Amino acid sequence: MTIEVRPASVFEDVRALVGPKSPGANVCWCLSHRIPSRIDNELRGPARGEYVAELCRTGTPIGVLAYDGDEPVGWAAVAPRADTSFARNRRIPHVDDLPVWSLWCIRVRPGHRKKGISHALITGAVEFARTRGAPVVEAYPLDNGDARVDPTMAYAGIRRNFERAGFTLAADTTSVLSGHPRVLMRLDLR
Repeated sequence: MTIEVRPASVFEDVRALVGPKSPGANVCWCLSHRIPSRIDNELRGPARGEYVAELCRTGTPIGVLAYDGDEPVGWAAVAPRADTSFARNRRIPHVDDLPVWSLWCIRVRPGHRKKGISHALITGAVEFARTRGAPVVEAYPLDNGDARVDPTMAYAGIRRNFERAGFTLAADTTSVLSGHPRVLMRLDLR
């Protein structure tokens, strides 16, 4: 299996990874950290997918997709922190004033897990940010030690996966997800 990571620009492929099973559902699309909560709460059903389709059409950096051949098998959300809710998040500190990029969601399709796809997604997201001038990439993964994490809540990533990719601990946070503390990890690209 050869995994290729590409910018997330094909809407149908993005939908395969982050779109809900029911088109009328008011969940996911990886929008909760991308847009202000007021807008996120106003977008209902198909309007959520239409919003993401417009982002894909305009070339707005929304993330990367991992492909096994032509099949999309993984997703990573990465964008300038200034364009996300992490710019205003009180639970996740700002280490400095650099225009960092945030990497906040990693998803691998069922049936494709445990094949190194999340590692390829982290590497691909970093490269995507690097080619767009990011001086630093931040992530906010779970610090779960050896404890098991519910796959549904593992979207934030796992600390050890980011450490393997060269990220280092930059700060503790007051954010907790699924009972696990989240930490701020950084990779300096300068």
